[in-house]
Amino acid sequence: MNKGLIAVLAGVLAVALFVAGCGSDSSTTDTTASITKAEFVKQGNAICEEGNEEIESEFEKFAKENNLSEKKAPTEAQLEEASEEFLIPQITKQVEGLRALGAPSGEEEKVNTLLDNAEAALEEVEEDPSLLSGENSEPFEDVNKEARAVGLTTCGEE
Repeated sequence: MNKGLIAVLAGVLAVALFVAGCGSDSSTTDTTASITKAEFVKQGNAICEEGNEEIESEFEKFAKENNLSEKKAPTEAQLEEASEEFLIPQITKQVEGLRALGAPSGEEEKVNTLLDNAEAALEEVEEDPSLLSGENSEPFEDVNKEARAVGLTTCGEE
């Protein structure tokens, strides 16, 4: 993919890369799992990295199939299609992985808040995929900060 297309799609990927680590069907983290902060950060960032790579790969294929370029950004319909085909399913998979990790002792509230807020942002995106355009990424700003605050720097990339 050329650098110009990457620039055009940067907003979409920034949101997708963050959201890849967030949102879920569950409103609580399994706090019975005993995981250290270091392991939580290591495993959580690995979950996000794997998901981010999958999303980027799928988006590159999608961009090629739809002739997207720096001069032709995705339409609202294309954003909706990408959301349904690979963004939301991949994000859901990653969130489930993060929730399954549990939270380190003393971090339960922060992790639960992060995932709950991310879930709310994901629901907004499901209802309005145009939020992935990069221009309207405000729903994810605070969640990105929350992810970084608990050490999930890969999940909270901007």
